[in-house]
Amino acid sequence: MMGFRIDGIAALLERCSVPIHVQRTEVEWVTKVTGVGLSSLVAHEPGDVVSAGHIAVTLLHTPGHTPGSQCFMVDGRLVSGDTLFLDGCGRTDLPGSNPDDMYDSLQTLASLPDDTVIFPGHQYSPAASGVMANIRRSNAIFKPKTKEAWLGWFGA
Repeated sequence: MMGFRIDGIAALLERCSVPIHVQRTEVEWVTKVTGVGLSSLVAHEPGDVVSAGHIAVTLLHTPGHTPGSQCFMVDGRLVSGDTLFLDGCGRTDLPGSNPDDMYDSLQTLASLPDDTVIFPGHQYSPAASGVMANIRRSNAIFKPKTKEAWLGWFGA
């Protein structure tokens, strides 16, 4: 969880009153690290839908990089954050990360429709986005066919 950037939450809340949306599994950690009270946080379950104006954003809980990692689905487009990159996935060797959970989360994302456009949280590849069918075919993280094989290749 050391890589998770939450250090600006308290400063943001000093400037304006806005809800801070977090995955339920990280509520306690966020309050402890930031000092922000529970009343400022909105805890979410997997599959919750948040509206940004008239746009519906579906929250996909994808633990592995952190316990509360989330991806955001909007109209066939997925912001995959640090869970899935076009060529790789988020690190699982940090405090709070979990290779077993990452495998499960990646399998969930692999089941998305072929034409889902993926926008990773970091651009480690020449392209900024790609479609799931191509990522499934070219990304080495999808080559092992069992969790045991995946952990052998990518487990920390």
